[in-house]
Amino acid sequence: MIHEFYKIEKVSGTLELPGDKSISHRAVMFSAMAKGKSRIHHLSNGEDVKSTKNSFIQLGTEINITKDFVEVTGRGFKGFIKPAHPLDMGNSGTTTRLISGILAAQNFSTTLIGDRYLSKRPMKRIVTPLSQMGANIESATEYTLPLRIFPVEKLTPIQYELPVASAQVKSAVLLAGLHCEGVTSVIEKIPSRDHTERMLGLTTETGGETKTILASIKNYPVPKEYFVPADISTAAFFIILAVLSKQSILRLKDVSLNPTRTGILDILSEMGAKIEIENKRQIAGENLGDIIVYSSELKNIEIPEAIIPNIIDEIPILAIAGVFADGHFTIKNASELRGKETDRIKAVCSNLKLLGLDVEEFPDGFSVAGSVSNENVLFESYGDHRIAMSFGILSMLLKSGGKVNNFDCVSVSNPDFLIQLKKIIR
Repeated sequence: MIHEFYKIEKVSGTLELPGDKSISHRAVMFSAMAKGKSRIHHLSNGEDVKSTKNSFIQLGTEINITKDFVEVTGRGFKGFIKPAHPLDMGNSGTTTRLISGILAAQNFSTTLIGDRYLSKRPMKRIVTPLSQMGANIESATEYTLPLRIFPVEKLTPIQYELPVASAQVKSAVLLAGLHCEGVTSVIEKIPSRDHTERMLGLTTETGGETKTILASIKNYPVPKEYFVPADISTAAFFIILAVLSKQSILRLKDVSLNPTRTGILDILSEMGAKIEIENKRQIAGENLGDIIVYSSELKNIEIPEAIIPNIIDEIPILAIAGVFADGHFTIKNASELRGKETDRIKAVCSNLKLLGLDVEEFPDGFSVAGSVSNENVLFESYGDHRIAMSFGILSMLLKSGGKVNNFDCVSVSNPDFLIQLKKIIR
């Protein structure tokens, strides 16, 4: 589906966005693992989280959706049942990597499959540590899907130092560690999203420049009530649209303010964006609040390496802000972008070149300079929801608008994206 976007004048109003995708995945998983009933409020309605729900239903979990919450009746310790068919992960790398840590400890074999985009994504990063714990996992030749996970007598706790900053790898190891009597420890040198340790109440130890997270059977999930704040990665598209639109003011309600996720706000503020936070509070270990955004003049800055893991999903839309900011936009130390739903470095560069901008691609990033000389172009989404939404936002800032091919892939994270835009466009 090609969607055409038109130049807008301004945005204003208030938006309530879908639940955070990362927290939603974990709320479903932890509820399914617990013995008994849990309730999840404001669960994400994206296709990725549906992949997680559907997988656990096939594993014997009862999930009932009501008007006000999702009720999950969990199976308890090693209580899942063998699915009748391979589990389809859809497009969700989070589902794939996290569920692998859980399934490695079950008493039956499972096969994980996914769509053509997910089937290209690297899985060696979880196969390696889980195998060190004694898991029996087979993969395709290049360590991609399908993954076949076979039962073993037991898993053994390990101490594992993350070779890359990855919340998914960290979580896969910790979730496997929940099935061990002894303590599994994961050491990270560069902080990554910490939803797993927060939601499970895991012990963390800091020393020097490292953080160590500990997990054992003592931390196995129990039934809980979860409230999922709005997804800051989803909010980023609307934040940047408001910042770059003249005479605009926008309020985004109940957005996740987890300190490992707010790097995008820090970078934009340093670039000159006027952003305020109101109604700050904490629910179930997660910080949230209302974000108010105003039209601002931006200047590009040097983006520090240490913050890259905490803005990795927002880099495509941050690049759009960079196009309209004073100076050159440069991002480096972001090679992880090449292993996402698509090669996001290549995707961003290819689309920006269509506008006549000066774009230089690096192995771990890219730079953009110059001004837009081509109008009303057709951007390619490459089947990636974040690329699609980023260039949808860009199109609305161009004099002649623009088009995005295969825009329907946004359903992976935010199927109501266009409806939300209509609420705030003036």
